[in-house]
Formats: sequence, structure tokens, C-alpha cells
Amino acid sequence: MEKTSFKLEFTKGIIKENPVLRLVLGTCPTLAITTAASNAIGMGIAATLVLICSNAAISLLRKVIPDKVRIPAYITIIAGFVSVVQMLVKAFTPEIDKTLGIYLPLIVVNCIILGRAEMYANKHTVLPSIVDGLGMGVGFTAALLSMGIIRELLGSGTILGIPILTNLIDPVIIFILPPGGFFVFGMLIAIANKLSDKPAKKAELGCSSCPLGKNCTSISKKEEA
Repeated sequence: MEKTSFKLEFTKGIIKENPVLRLVLGTCPTLAITTAASNAIGMGIAATLVLICSNAAISLLRKVIPDKVRIPAYITIIAGFVSVVQMLVKAFTPEIDKTLGIYLPLIVVNCIILGRAEMYANKHTVLPSIVDGLGMGVGFTAALLSMGIIRELLGSGTILGIPILTNLIDPVIIFILPPGGFFVFGMLIAIANKLSDKPAKKAELGCSSCPLGKNCTSISKKEEA
């Protein structure tokens, strides 16, 4: 695969096919843990590691796994990597593990990871699958971090626990509650759609744009005149 192809595979998950803001996958952990930027970073890194490892493993085994049991096989492989990541998080960052709670082991059934396994890793070789997993993981982390920063800043007046707006305005508590999460989520989806959509070409008006223009009697009369 050429460098340009690797670049396209990596960058598509950041904006154009962002798993959260464009494909609207993994919304449960997105809305639940983005009350603080630190939670978003922890969940994003954990999911990215699982994405990369599971994509690589499933790509390697894609010709061995029977079609009838491929989904259970994918879930088993993903669960193994999630268990490893969960043990690492518990060992090195117990505070993040405590904050993420049940949402960390629930990465096993995250639609993003299972979706990339079925739609991409199952059909491509190892290296492109790793690049795809990395790109989707970065896009997932970026979406979580954007929501986490906005909600923490407006809802608590801090970013990563550092006071920013506490002495300027009172925190708007609704932003760290579910309604605030849905509001920020919707605004970010609108921005992502705006950035992703190409401006539509202006429609050409007149007889020249008509598919039946050559046989049109009005054009023939004009040419004769």
C-alpha cells in the first residue's frame, strides 16, 4: 500500500468517517464519561489500543475463522485484548479505572471495534488494518476529548482539573448532566457534518444542461433563426 493510501486510511477516521460524530457509534460511553477531559483521554487510549490489536489479530485470522462463527470469534478476540488493557489500567492508573467503571470492560461490545473488525479487518491485510484501527481510535479519542473539554470547562470551570473559569463565571452545572451531554454532542455532530460535506456545485440552468437538449424543438428553431 502506498503512503498516500496509508494517509487516507488514517485520516478518514478523524473527520470524514469519525466513528462518533459521523457514524454515530459508541454513543453510550461517549455521553457517560465525557464529564471530564481526563476520563475522555483514558477511554480513548484504551479503545485505541483494543482497536489496533483486535484489527491486527482478526486480519491475521480472517481466512481461518469460519463465516458461521465469525462474530462470536471477533467478540472473543476483542474480549481478550480488553481484559489485558483493563488489567494495565488497574495496575498503572487506578484512578482512571475507578472513574470509567463499567464502561471500560464494556469496550468488548463497543460498536466501533466490532464494526471495524467486520467491515475492514475481515477484508484487508494486517498493516492497513492496523492503520485503520489507529485512525478510528484517534478519531474516537478526539471526539471524546472535545466533548470532555467543553463539558468540563462550562460545567466545572476547569480543564483536566486546572481552574480556568472558576474566578470569571459560575459553572453551568447542566453541562455535566445528561442534557448538557446531548446538547454538546449534537453541536459537535453539526460541526463535523459541516466540515465533512463538500460544497455542492451550482446547478447549470438552461437548455444546455438538459439531457434531451439535442432533440428539443426550441433549440432547433433558435439555431435556424
